[in-house]
Amino acid sequence: MKSFSSELAVYDFDLPHELIAQSPLRHRADARLMVVNRAEQSIQHFHVRDIHQFLRPEDCLVLNNTKVIPARLIGRRASTGGSWEGLFLSFDEHGFWKIMCKTRGKLQPGEKIDLQTPEGRVGFPLEMVTKLDQGNWVVRPLEKGDAFELLQRVGWVPIPPYIRNGRMIPSDKEYYQTVYASQPGAVAAPTAGLHFTPQLLQRIQEMGVDLVPVILHVGAGTFRPISVEKLEDHQMHEEWIDISEKAVARILRRHESGGRVIAVGTTSVRVLESASLESGQLQPFTGQTRLFIKPGYKFRVTDAMMTNFHLPLSTLLILVRTFGGDELLKRAYHEAIQEKYRFFSYGDAMLIF
Repeated sequence: MKSFSSELAVYDFDLPHELIAQSPLRHRADARLMVVNRAEQSIQHFHVRDIHQFLRPEDCLVLNNTKVIPARLIGRRASTGGSWEGLFLSFDEHGFWKIMCKTRGKLQPGEKIDLQTPEGRVGFPLEMVTKLDQGNWVVRPLEKGDAFELLQRVGWVPIPPYIRNGRMIPSDKEYYQTVYASQPGAVAAPTAGLHFTPQLLQRIQEMGVDLVPVILHVGAGTFRPISVEKLEDHQMHEEWIDISEKAVARILRRHESGGRVIAVGTTSVRVLESASLESGQLQPFTGQTRLFIKPGYKFRVTDAMMTNFHLPLSTLLILVRTFGGDELLKRAYHEAIQEKYRFFSYGDAMLIF
């Protein structure tokens, strides 16, 4: 068993395997909602469909409208017939893709991979071009076309490995996507948003709450475990974010009138806080962020957040405990396990005020 420094070990916990949700609930808003009140140091139990009870007309909900792309690639090496798996990361203007991949044996530049579609068709070829670090490669698809259109034909939904060992089923195409997703680019879902239905969002809007879109394209490093001894030595992966001038104006208008800025998901929190780092106030921003929110961080914009229950030893868990208060959130996770909440991407949710 790996040992961790005391600084990191406090973010470890034992989770019964049966509490890791393997599929979503049929009705998204039926997920349980733990409501954590920092001022009262209290924990209550509801369902996501009850969330309107905790919102005020002057509030705004900040939603990450990134769209998960079918980024997982499965195929065989043309030269050996050996199995091969990859994850699409990005593309450039010349038609080359950057991917993360693994296979038995040593891949060679120029080698061909025949991809298999979720429907079982085989034959879409990739050429391995240049080996990078950390198992990444530059590859060239041998069919012409827009990267996202090609992925729609050959890619698989990138389900996390703790769900069915990463193997998608047809329903994942619908359920591993928020109902408001519109901007392709994520390789993992912003999971707090998975709980909302069009009907629930409409009810919230009719209360007067403003629904403000932002973007953070969730990257492959999101679930990467921390491997350093001290948190200050951890290097966050880059993720692309965008918050428009219009979105900033809407958020500030609500905040100045006494409303709360409620971030749906850790990704929305990181957009808001990244866009306020330079001046201390929220500003429009488009570009990369490496923001790692850890103990000692002072939140500048986020008043409340909705989030799922996260992996031990993860940067997401550290962010949530930094926001909610360490002892209170440790108690909340302990209670969630006792009450048999469903954990991780397809699991239940928490609302922290």
